[in-house]
Amino acid sequence: MDSTLIKNALVVNEGQKFEADVLVRSGRIEKISGQIPAADHSVVDLQGNLLLPGIIDDQVHFREPGLTHKGDIASESRAAVAGGITTYMEQPNTNPQTTTLEKLEAKFALAAGRSSANYSFLFGGTNDNLEELKRLDKKSCSGVKLFLGSSTGNMLVDDEQVLESIFSNTEMVISAHCEDETTIRENMERYRSKYGDDIPVQYHPLIRSEQACYLSSSKAIALARKTGARLHVFHLSTGKEMDLFTNEIPLEDKQITAEVCIHHLWFSDEDYKDKGTLIKWNPAVKTATDRDELWKALLDDRIDVVATDHAPHTLEEKSQVYTKAPSGGPLVQHALPAMLDKYHEGVIGLEKIVEKMCHNPARLFDIEKRGFIREGYYADLAAVDLKGSWKVSKENIAYKCGWSPFEGHQFKSKVTHTWVNGHLAYHNGNYSEQRKGMRLTFDR
Repeated sequence: MDSTLIKNALVVNEGQKFEADVLVRSGRIEKISGQIPAADHSVVDLQGNLLLPGIIDDQVHFREPGLTHKGDIASESRAAVAGGITTYMEQPNTNPQTTTLEKLEAKFALAAGRSSANYSFLFGGTNDNLEELKRLDKKSCSGVKLFLGSSTGNMLVDDEQVLESIFSNTEMVISAHCEDETTIRENMERYRSKYGDDIPVQYHPLIRSEQACYLSSSKAIALARKTGARLHVFHLSTGKEMDLFTNEIPLEDKQITAEVCIHHLWFSDEDYKDKGTLIKWNPAVKTATDRDELWKALLDDRIDVVATDHAPHTLEEKSQVYTKAPSGGPLVQHALPAMLDKYHEGVIGLEKIVEKMCHNPARLFDIEKRGFIREGYYADLAAVDLKGSWKVSKENIAYKCGWSPFEGHQFKSKVTHTWVNGHLAYHNGNYSEQRKGMRLTFDR
């Protein structure tokens, strides 16, 4: 059937919760109403469970091309829909890196017909590709990614003149990884001289320190103010940085926006003793006080978006000594359940979760007709059983790398259904073999 009627849903959308039926036809939401007759539609009865807009994750690393032993577009987008994520933006530090228009379009070609979720790819800025960057089509590319701290290959942008030229020459959102390279190198040498390569992982947040983060993010923000660039600061990790952002104007009027990731909201430096390098991320997970300040900023709207920075590595890779163990971890399958645990704890409301994970990424990147449950919009939807408790185990982990920092944790809620463009991509542990993800377009 070309139409699906989702009945008896508790819809969470645009600051409200309300009971409704939702009619989906030809991939779009056709009608939202209190009672819609079943007629000839395929019917899914949610029996009062939540219906959310599909989650939009603006920062993932799906490892294709070149690093597919860790993950690939097919495997990680499959894990994403299991977590209610219907749209993602993938980062440019693959192999080869996405730093030319030709390589960008090659990535889009890889995703076509293979991605379970909708997709776009960020273009990577370097010290020497400004002319390519100027040729980007702002309606068909999600934006520009800059690494202002350690990165792979030549993706560290450390030429200040080039950096200012990039900020001055793009209308699109510039998303930045902000850590000061000089500070990190000095800290690393100090700890390496004492411990060699086997540095205890608890020193990671002291090597990739609060000061390294603040120096870089404050510099990027100053440059954005000087040039008028549209800047989005990825994966903030310190309380100190929160003073750099404002909640005094609505998101639509902000030139500088902020993001926090699930791991910085969940873990603290106290967890290194149990989790070790499994929670080694860049920027580093820092103190419980930093985590508390991030939550405050998220709830008072200085932070605009919650994302994952999903970055899988094999267990073998993560089990190496500190200097060789890569940073990053898999998160797309468990991000929404983690936030819903915080709802159960009374930390955050459902409406705020939807705002930060669905509405705001769509607004911030000007995504066309996604991120909301609205008539005429694409039917990207996630159904959630708030009482569907489940335990993370190797048997139910969907990531290609086969592990999760949440392994052994009992989540209080579960995603039961995920629709992508009206297609049921995931249902209670079962995945559709049809890959219906679409390339995003942008209303710019």
